[in-house]
Amino acid sequence: MTTTTATLDAYPTRTQGGEFLARSHPTVWGSGTDGPFDDVALKAHARRGYTILPDFISADEVSEFNAELHRLSTDRSLLGDERIITEKVSGEVRSIFQVEQLSARIDALTRDPRLLDRARQLLGSEVYLHQTRINYMPGFKGTGFYWHSDFETWHAEDGLPAPRAVSCSIALTRNYPFNGGLMVMPGSHEVFVPGVGETPADNHASSLQEQTVGVPSEASIAALAERCGIDQFTGPAGSALWFDSNIMHASANNITPYPRSNIFLVFNSVENAPQQPFAAAAPRPNHIANRDVTPLS
Repeated sequence: MTTTTATLDAYPTRTQGGEFLARSHPTVWGSGTDGPFDDVALKAHARRGYTILPDFISADEVSEFNAELHRLSTDRSLLGDERIITEKVSGEVRSIFQVEQLSARIDALTRDPRLLDRARQLLGSEVYLHQTRINYMPGFKGTGFYWHSDFETWHAEDGLPAPRAVSCSIALTRNYPFNGGLMVMPGSHEVFVPGVGETPADNHASSLQEQTVGVPSEASIAALAERCGIDQFTGPAGSALWFDSNIMHASANNITPYPRSNIFLVFNSVENAPQQPFAAAAPRPNHIANRDVTPLS
């Protein structure tokens, strides 16, 4: 097992932009004997930066989780709760953070061996939840997310020293090519793209609705797309996308009648505990960036 070390900032960001930086940490920390992924799958994940697993959860589970999403989005006791993020224009629920504390069923999912064993294998250590949320993208008016690397934000504003984290997005509705499905640039996780602009105080209050600080320049996105191309996560409800924390990704607005929703879980290595933010005055709130690194069991 290899321990993350980070006494210096290996990924400077929130400057005036700059050259791409070569990634100095592995993408896959475990081996084929450590969990459900075999060596071939791990090699492909390390190369692309993502893996799609169709039928990751059953149709019955999809129905259960959709019922939970409906319950939470209509729970009037949560009105005004800081964990609820609404659409900037329509005011409809966009995301609910720290969802494992609001749903016993989702809390159990975070500890399910189907997820936990894969997260431990990819990260080569025990893991904890850095962030959880459910995302809603209603038909006709769901707004997308601009191109970004999650690690850039987690490094700059949460203090994660290295990209030793992995996200799992479980689709609860069908992902078509046209209803705002997640786009990724395969292989882009191998470089770190510095974000542009200094981090204002309480940036999270607006960035979760529309991110404008810390995103790459258009020139950087164009160069990376030319180098890597763009893939898209499509498939039936129950599919899962595992993707590296540093991969460049985005989603378009959903102007179709077909809604899109997912459960989003971020596993971080306990050996990659958050430090002080590298490009912000203070860490983001705990419901967005958990600082308790107690391993999941």
